[in-house]
Amino acid sequence: MLGSRRPRRRVACAAAVLGLLVAGVTAGQAATAATAAAAATPHRVLFDNTKAETAGNADWIIGTSQPDPLGQDATPSAENDWTGALSAWGVGLQKTGDYALKTLPSGNTITYGTSSALDLKNFDTFVLPEPNVLLSAAEKTAVMKFVQNGGGLFLISDHTGADRNNDGIDAVEVINDLMTNNSVDSTDPFGFSVDTLSISTDNPKAITSTTDPVINGSFGKVGGSIIRSGTTATLKPADNSSVKGLVYRTGSSGNTGAFFATSTFGSGRVAFWGDSSPIDDGTGQSGNTLYDGWNDPAGTNAPLALNATEWLSGATGSSGGGGTCTAAQLLGNPGFESGSTTWSASSGVITDDTGEPARTGTYKAWLNGYGSARTDTLSQTVNIPTGCAATLSLYLHIDTAETTTTTAYDTLKVQVLNSGGTVLSTLGTYSNLNAASGYALKTFNLGAYAGQSVTVKLTGTEGSTLQTSFVVDDTSVGVS
Repeated sequence: MLGSRRPRRRVACAAAVLGLLVAGVTAGQAATAATAAAAATPHRVLFDNTKAETAGNADWIIGTSQPDPLGQDATPSAENDWTGALSAWGVGLQKTGDYALKTLPSGNTITYGTSSALDLKNFDTFVLPEPNVLLSAAEKTAVMKFVQNGGGLFLISDHTGADRNNDGIDAVEVINDLMTNNSVDSTDPFGFSVDTLSISTDNPKAITSTTDPVINGSFGKVGGSIIRSGTTATLKPADNSSVKGLVYRTGSSGNTGAFFATSTFGSGRVAFWGDSSPIDDGTGQSGNTLYDGWNDPAGTNAPLALNATEWLSGATGSSGGGGTCTAAQLLGNPGFESGSTTWSASSGVITDDTGEPARTGTYKAWLNGYGSARTDTLSQTVNIPTGCAATLSLYLHIDTAETTTTTAYDTLKVQVLNSGGTVLSTLGTYSNLNAASGYALKTFNLGAYAGQSVTVKLTGTEGSTLQTSFVVDDTSVGVS
């Protein structure tokens, strides 16, 4: 509903809450401990084979021995030691000694939180290599929960119309459906959409970076990739500020033409690749028409695939939501039902004013909505334990009297600050252009701040005429 032009009320702001660093643990010590833990436990990667990944001429498996590729050869040294067009990828990981690989065989269901040995809860990274069958509602929930709780998701598409099993669905539609039609968050959760394109050939180039872990991973420097009938993605950083294009189609940059992109969701990580040709090693089961894109000199595809797997598998210290971190919710008074207790807020922000309904209970945080120049803030400080995955979540409702469809007159920023008040990151920015009915769940990864005391702060800034209300309820900083 449209918020009423409410009068300004003088309500004393709650005192600011200042946290202390976790006693005796520095950020450097936390990083050392996390590295040691990662070295002691192999990264667990599950490759999907339930969505027609071997239909037609495709052969997107690491080996025919499923679920365990070691059943064919326990000590592979070359791609031909396992049978599958992705065997070079699998063998490349296996040879390091740092990875434990499995395949989810055809006929199985993707699950999260069950007792199955192949449940996503038991893995750090899940690879969907050109899926050709829509995920069921339960499977989409499983995948989204897996990522939200700290898992890594590798999405590999192909060109539009690549319907290998002739069911009327291609990988572009499967991936877009996962992101826009699920029970966890369908509001562009990863910050990109797959383009309905069929690009015949191109040699996309990587961005210039000396710090990005996928471009500069332990498997080598990435210079670019190849498109041999593929597509790209459109990035939407306004929906998820963490989305980043790493490799771009020739002539493209910024938010369009991203051939390889990364993002985060909750405590987890996501990678997208617009073509299956780069992961095809040209070997596999007989009867398939394959292409050796893995070794194509026009791209550095092997380092890109392996570095991305490495990055995804290190998404959190707790690996897919498991691990030794004690699960907890860190925010005090998360639904605002105790009034201004625990929070630091501008006058009148935490309120039971019926002009805007709470999502649950009676109270909520209502920033702005006056139709006059005003800045409102809402903040709370938390100590995030070392070694934990951490996720900030909140439900946000935006309504506005603005009529423009192009100009962000009123904005809300979600930020993380250190104990000195310096902004460490702007997690998300919303405006009158995002107005919609009802509340939408927003999630942000705080895993980078494990072992630190940080302040979560929302700042709403309103212009001088028409009102925009930013209404927040049911917040959480969950660790696991």
